[in-house]
Order: sequence, then structure tokens, then C-alpha cells
Amino acid sequence: MAAELSPPLLSEKHRPTLDQALDAIRTRAYWSPHPEHPKAYGEGGAPGSLSAAEGKAAFDAVLNTRLDLGQPGTDGWTGEEVSPYGPELGVEYPHADLDVLLPAMRAGMPAWRAAGPETRALVCLEILARISARTHEFAHAVMHTSGQAFMMAFQAGGPHAQDRGLEAVAYAYEEQIRTPRSADWSKPQGKRDPLRLQKSFTAAPRGISLLIGCNTFPTWNGYPGLFASLATGNPVLVKPHPRAVLPLALTVQLAREVLAEAGFDPDLVALAAERPGEGIAKTLALRPEIRIIDYTGSTAFGDWLETNARQAQVYTEKAGVNTIVLDSTDDYRGMLSNLAFSLSLYSGQMCTTPQNLLIPRDGITTDAGDKTYDAVVADIAAAVTGLLADDARANALLGALVNPDVKARLEAAADLGEVALPSREVANPEFPDAVVRTPVVVKLDATKPDDEEHYLSECFGPVAFAVAVDSTADAVELLRRTVRDQGAMTVGAYTTSPEVERAVEDVCLDESAQLSLNLTGGVYVNQTAAFSDFHGSGGNPAANAALCDGAFVSNRFRMVEVRRQA
Repeated sequence: MAAELSPPLLSEKHRPTLDQALDAIRTRAYWSPHPEHPKAYGEGGAPGSLSAAEGKAAFDAVLNTRLDLGQPGTDGWTGEEVSPYGPELGVEYPHADLDVLLPAMRAGMPAWRAAGPETRALVCLEILARISARTHEFAHAVMHTSGQAFMMAFQAGGPHAQDRGLEAVAYAYEEQIRTPRSADWSKPQGKRDPLRLQKSFTAAPRGISLLIGCNTFPTWNGYPGLFASLATGNPVLVKPHPRAVLPLALTVQLAREVLAEAGFDPDLVALAAERPGEGIAKTLALRPEIRIIDYTGSTAFGDWLETNARQAQVYTEKAGVNTIVLDSTDDYRGMLSNLAFSLSLYSGQMCTTPQNLLIPRDGITTDAGDKTYDAVVADIAAAVTGLLADDARANALLGALVNPDVKARLEAAADLGEVALPSREVANPEFPDAVVRTPVVVKLDATKPDDEEHYLSECFGPVAFAVAVDSTADAVELLRRTVRDQGAMTVGAYTTSPEVERAVEDVCLDESAQLSLNLTGGVYVNQTAAFSDFHGSGGNPAANAALCDGAFVSNRFRMVEVRRQA
């Protein structure tokens, strides 16, 4: 029986999108095929997509059900997800016998490898298109596993995540076609006949790829590795965070559906849900069948993977201490507004949220006059307070604390120094059990040894340290030390001085950190745009890979050559 999704049909549907993605990663200009606005879906929107009401109904329909993916080796069922907003999800997922599932996943590799880079890319784009059509459903799944507010879950968990997946497919395709599939080789030999060979080159996948999902951004952080591996010919085993299974389980379900319709083995993508307390990530990471690992999470486990999973190519996004240097500004009000939003978005539960604000103790120069250290800190606190004064707005920006560990860190931070801005509880009328807290801002001093252990450690969550330094030069040197020793996903600076700007830029070039300068408008240091911005660099301790560049995809396959006598 012919495949429902034939290569010509896939090409007709998705080749133009692939070409646009390839152009976007070369120009770094803004582009996205996935609409950010909820009204772009459903009737009058993207064809075949679910409306807001249909997406909510689809999400509700999966609650308290068993999600049977039809995987081989299912030896039971598991699932105990509880929304950060309170309700139990009640979804059960297949638990896998790895000795059955992993060989089944490998069985589909030869046909998937033989399909070639273009067909694999187009199948991946079909998977992304079906995910996109169900963006409203995925938004609820992300919201109720991560604690993101709905609009953020819709955008970051939907179109922005889909963009990152498509970006990975584009890079994977481009890297694989750098080498031609065949070549006729002829070497002149003077008066003798030339030496002639026929050569073929095949992108050979490494093997099964393990995706270890995170709790806070299951799709945004998960899709780059998933689609980079699948597009380069590797099966992908998805091991979600036990608190955030549903978004990735729905992704696996759609991927398996598309693979089967395209004539490939659906077991090329599978789910590995774990029982409570089972902790299968370490077991999986050391299996000889696992040849690629993508991980987002704590530094401790990321370091363990890099050290111990030696049979695999390991890509990690861990933790860093994100820092902003405040030297001077010609838009003080804009700076305060931008910082307040950056500190508040998703309760600081982003790997890109700024933690340390380095401020000279003699203050900074601004268009509103010179401001002392104490005045700057007080004004930042006032800006956050004003931004979150209305509870409805606060809930829309903050979301819910994703787990009790974040709440504990937030409460402990108040004892680390003088509190410039205390955290407050925010009631959520729709979800009374949600734990919603505004950020805390704590004053620390770079000259006090006891403070150093606090600002040189990551404090994940809605915690910011206003660190007093002796001068801007000291701030720049502390920035260098922080990035070199602790890593950073993002760095920011505010200055009107070309010399200071150049000094900060030199630090970031030396230590491989992504820098944002003088952001005062609607772009924030903790946001990155697919196809244009690099998320992380892979060059400092916060992460060993960037999302997304050629290095993120090129070592997921090796080029294998076959030579034949002509």
C-alpha cells in the first residue's frame, strides 16, 4: 500500500517552508511561519487548526485517560502529573521495557537513513505542521505542566517552540547536503589512463537519541534536539520530566502518526515515561544503544552526563548566573521598565532571566540625573511593584511557581541580605491552589566575602541580587569572572560610554556569552528569536551547545563514503 504522505505530496506542502527557513538562518532576519496570536487558529485562521474552544476541549478530553501510543514493550502504565495551578491531570502513559523498545526503535533506521536528508526534513515539517494546528491544545498542556501563564504557554510552548524545531531541521538539512550524494573522481596520470572512481556519500546517523526533557519549557527546550536528531536520521527516545510529560507525549503521538503515514516505522519516535521515583535518566544515558543525548536542567546532572555517558554525543543546557552591568543610560525610565519585565516574566523561572544586577556604589549617570546605588535599587523595586500592582496583570506575567523547590529558594533569599523589594503572594481566582509570588530583590556587596557565595551561585526563580561594586571597571571584571567560572546564558549592559560598551563586549567575546546592550523597549534580555538569535553559545559553563547552529546538528551524523572502481 502506498504511503499516504508520498514524497511529492510532502514536497508540495513543505518545500517552500524549508526554503524560507534556510534563507532565514542565512540572513538572520525576522521570520516565522507560526502565528503568535491565538485568533490565527481555528475558523478563519490556519486551515485545519483548532480554535481556542476546540483546543481547550481537546486538552480536557485527554485528562484522566490512558494515552496509548501503540509502542512495543509496554509493561505497564504510569503518570502522576499535578498542575502547578492545582488540578491533577490524571493521564497515564506507557511504561517501557527498554530491552524490547530500544531494538524496535533501531529496526526502522535503515529505511529512515535511506530516505535522505530532504525527505526526512519534509516529514519533520509535517510533524511540526500538525503540532502547530493543535497549538491551543498544546498551550493548555504546557501551562498545566510548567506553570506558565496561558499566553506565555501559548507562545513559548507553541509557535516559538515550533520555530526552534524548524530551525533545527533547517540546520540539519543544510549540514547534510554540504557533501554531494555522489561524485565521479578522475586523477590524471600523464600518458597513462587516469585513475577513475565512483564515490557515494551517505549521512549515516549515530543511533538512538535520548531527549531528557525539562519541567519549565518542555517543548521549547525539547524540540531542537528532537528534530535535529530525527532530521539527521536518528530514532528519538523522549524521556520527559515526570512533572511535564503531557506536552512531549502528545508530540510523540503526532510524530508516530506522521511517520506511519509517510511509510516509515513509527517506532523511530517513542516515549519513556517513568514511575514515581524511578529516575531512569541515568539508566538510559548509559545504555550502549543511546548514541546522542539532549539535556536541559541542573548543572550537577548535566556535568554527570558529560562525564559518564561516554558512548554518546552529549548536548547540555545547564545553569548559569546571568548578569547585567549598570553603568549609565540615556533612557532611565525605559531601562527600569525593561528590567522590571525581565525580572518578573514567568517568575524568573527561565534560564535567561537576569539574576545579578551590578551597580557601582557611587551610582550611575542617567537622563534623569545622577542616581545613587540606593536610588537605582529603589527605583527598580518600584518599577517591579508598579508592573505587578494589579493582580490580574501579575498573574498573566508571573504564572505559577513550578515546584516547591523554587518557593523554598525564594523564601530563603530574603535572609541573604537587605531586602529592597519583598516578595508578595498573588491570589489567582481561577486557580486558588496556584502558588504565585512576585520577585524579591536583595542587596549584596561585592566586597563582602560572605555575599560572594550567594551572587556567584544560581538561585533559580524570582530572585534578583542588586550587587554593589566599587566601580564600573570592577563590575566588568566581576562579569568576566562570573561567566568564566559559573557560566551565563545571557548578559546585559546599560551604558552610554563607548569604552564601557567595548569592555563588556570584549568580556563576552572572550568568554563566549550572548550580550544585549541598552534594551529599553519591547525586547528583553531573556527572550531569543529562532532563526536569528542564538540561545546560549556552547562556550561557557552554562551550556556546551547553542540553539541552534551548525555544531548542534553536524555531529549527530557522520559522512560515510563508498568508493567503487569506475
